[in-house]
Amino acid sequence: MPTLVIIGGGPAGLSAAIYAVRAGLDVHVLYKDDGALGKADRIENYFGFPDVIPGAELLARGQAQADRLGARLHRTEVTGIEYADRGFAVKTTGGERHADAVLVVNATPVGMYPNCPATPVPATGSPRAVPAITGIRTFEGRGVSYCAVCDAFFYRGKAAAVLGQGEYALEEARVLLPVAGSVTLLTNGQSAPENLPDGLAVDTRPVSAVEGGETVERVVFADGETLPLDGVFVALGTAGSTDFARKLGAPLDGTHIRANADGSTAVPGLFAAGDCTGGLLQIAKAVSDGAQAAMSAVKFLRK
Repeated sequence: MPTLVIIGGGPAGLSAAIYAVRAGLDVHVLYKDDGALGKADRIENYFGFPDVIPGAELLARGQAQADRLGARLHRTEVTGIEYADRGFAVKTTGGERHADAVLVVNATPVGMYPNCPATPVPATGSPRAVPAITGIRTFEGRGVSYCAVCDAFFYRGKAAAVLGQGEYALEEARVLLPVAGSVTLLTNGQSAPENLPDGLAVDTRPVSAVEGGETVERVVFADGETLPLDGVFVALGTAGSTDFARKLGAPLDGTHIRANADGSTAVPGLFAAGDCTGGLLQIAKAVSDGAQAAMSAVKFLRK
């Protein structure tokens, strides 16, 4: 039985799970939390509900429906996706899971890092959360990167740093460690995480600036001291949809994944739906997108 892994447990992900499991797929929904819908106080514009319903209750109903039909829901954090011999390897904090196809429905988190206020990013292909650190924007593409899988090769034998503190930052560091000459985790004032990979240095001081000439040359800490570096990889909070798409080589439209009307992308076996594809950010659209992308995945897996 082909396996479809859905990253994101909101209305798009649950709708996709319902359609895919009814079509005979082995469906796994991976989600870290209840997302925006779970935090919504009142929903009164969704078809079929004459009375106001809390978002958490609507979400719980969708979860119960998907579970009853046979989809398996896993509360976990996805830290990365890689190509495998057959399909994809989806990395999570609970281990690695194989997928014959992947449907991404979660949106990139914003403002999830306490000492790095998030600012919106224009349509440049960068993540939606950018730390308010002087020089980050200036050196994008010249030493500041958002994808270790994409750019680690350029830092062979050089000094690199990962700006972040969670599991996603640690996964980026693991990618860099076998390649770069040195790797430092910059937690920007936060405490160091547990279970650090061997060889990873940690500096917990707040970062005030990234400086250099043509390319990155150093970071400056709030205490005025500096750390010589050739590259800084930004990995704040948790990985979002564009992070996964970028690592697999799928094109982006600014901060959204470029998907066809049926949810397919330029990467065979990778599908996208819901908020991460842009457009009207409403439950009704997310449910429709999820159903369409699920049926496209079914068609792909039955070839």
